[in-house]
Amino acid sequence: MARTRFSANRRRPGRRSAPQTPAPAGESAKEIAARLRSSASVGKSAQDYRRKSLDIHGWFCAKCGRDFDENNLHILTVHHRDGDHKNNPPDGSNWENLCVDCHEDEHSRDMLGRYLSDDQ
Repeated sequence: MARTRFSANRRRPGRRSAPQTPAPAGESAKEIAARLRSSASVGKSAQDYRRKSLDIHGWFCAKCGRDFDENNLHILTVHHRDGDHKNNPPDGSNWENLCVDCHEDEHSRDMLGRYLSDDQ
């Protein structure tokens, strides 16, 4: 069986390249970390709405009903029902807590539905 070879100028499937942020000369590690944190697409606001959603909706998956505790809470995610991660009402009406498996299932169903509904 022939082996697949990847050339140096071709990106491997499944690998994402890191976002390029130019670094000014002479910048310290703390300055670099602060710059990267400030340019991140998700930051403090994501932590805030996640904490609020956990307080409002509880520590369980809304789809499969799995319970979570401090040891596995990191795999409980917040799903935005309307798909807009910037829509974070204080009453939590756009959120539902889903385990990573159910969250992935929810998004794959949405993608499949859009694919099948497109007229070609």
